[in-house]
Amino acid sequence: MNIKRKMKKNKKNKKLAALKSEEAMIAGIIDGSPDAIGVAVVRLECGCRKMAALDENGDPASKVIIYRDSSEEICTKCKEDNGDFSRVIEEFIHWTKDDMEEDARQKILVKVFGSHTAH
Repeated sequence: MNIKRKMKKNKKNKKLAALKSEEAMIAGIIDGSPDAIGVAVVRLECGCRKMAALDENGDPASKVIIYRDSSEEICTKCKEDNGDFSRVIEEFIHWTKDDMEEDARQKILVKVFGSHTAH
């Protein structure tokens, strides 16, 4: 199954949420970013993750952090290509505000991740 199919399948079948192993990192990013309304989470096929806080306009409210669970370093591939988009398997935003309108959330999602269309 190729990456685009995995992403399409994941978006259709379930709402993605932070894993227990990601929650501490998300909390730390939010604590260090007072303007954050959410954290963009990108999971790569190698097991590394990229995260960054977002402000109410969908602009970065923190630096992008790349890490790998249970490891002191990110993988060799991520060191070479900085977690290239072609290796993304899942992406979502962990929202900190529950009362945000769905329309506003969708605009931010498109701004952050782009629009994925089936060809």
